[in-house]
Amino acid sequence: MRTIPIFLLLSLLLAAAPAAAGQDGGQTIIRNGEQASVKGTSACFTGQVRIDRLYAANHAMRSSGGSVTFEPGARSHWHVHPVGQVLIVTAGLGLTQEWGKPVQVIRPGDVVICPVGVKHWHGAAPHSAMTHISICEETEPGKVVQWLEPVSDAQYDAR
Repeated sequence: MRTIPIFLLLSLLLAAAPAAAGQDGGQTIIRNGEQASVKGTSACFTGQVRIDRLYAANHAMRSSGGSVTFEPGARSHWHVHPVGQVLIVTAGLGLTQEWGKPVQVIRPGDVVICPVGVKHWHGAAPHSAMTHISICEETEPGKVVQWLEPVSDAQYDAR
């Protein structure tokens, strides 16, 4: 696993990966393990985070998806999405919070819908890793998130 700058991370996550449709307009299958994992950078995350791209946006489809694994205590920085975000928790125990609201516990099977422009963060609980699938939509090529300040330990611990 390697560490990469945020602009490269976003371009990897959103670049023209295998198209949503094949050359003949049919399905494309992106095989598990064909895309390298990347390490979340300190510009966007606190703690150890691994990002596995599932599919990228392209000219025919504006959404992109990734599987993000947060080690215990790891979390995203505060951020907003210009078109919102959907999180589907697949493993572990996690936390999420909207600015000015209490921290919420999230578990496998939970779906978190982050509205357009709402400042929030998400990550693992202190003693449990957490994995979620993240689905975002572009407003323009490569623009799915605006990263803000880190979540302080006091904010994270305010459960």
